[in-house]
Amino acid sequence: MKKLLLALSTLAVAAMAPGPDEIMEDPALEQRAMALYDQLRCVVCQSQSIGSSDAPLAVDMRSVVRERLLAGSSDGEVLGYMQERYGDYVLMRPPLQANTLLLWGMPLIFVLAGGLLAFRYIRSQAVEDEILSDADLKKAEALMKEDGLE
Repeated sequence: MKKLLLALSTLAVAAMAPGPDEIMEDPALEQRAMALYDQLRCVVCQSQSIGSSDAPLAVDMRSVVRERLLAGSSDGEVLGYMQERYGDYVLMRPPLQANTLLLWGMPLIFVLAGGLLAFRYIRSQAVEDEILSDADLKKAEALMKEDGLE
């Protein structure tokens, strides 16, 4: 069983490895390309980087990154080119701009809204617990009389 699991995990890693036509001869450029792959989102996948996607568009995007690096573009220029071509969505970390402010603020908004709802719920439960019915008041008075506390 262990050998089967090891073989399956090895196949999964091998399937995600870049093909021979995707590996650059210069190790420094290859390392830069791999780092850029992790910063760029596949625009047809669900929040998957182009480095981990097997979609045909991701393969094309990796090819463009390699071409730009071979042409002498800096990492920033490659990211700028891809952003210009595909929009802010292509970046795994979109810039903080007026049009992405809501995107960056949503987690904070959700946390604050959840905290406010929890606070209101707990407070309403505390108020409901403090209100006694007439029957409860009569029981309490009867118990106090029995104990001689009234």
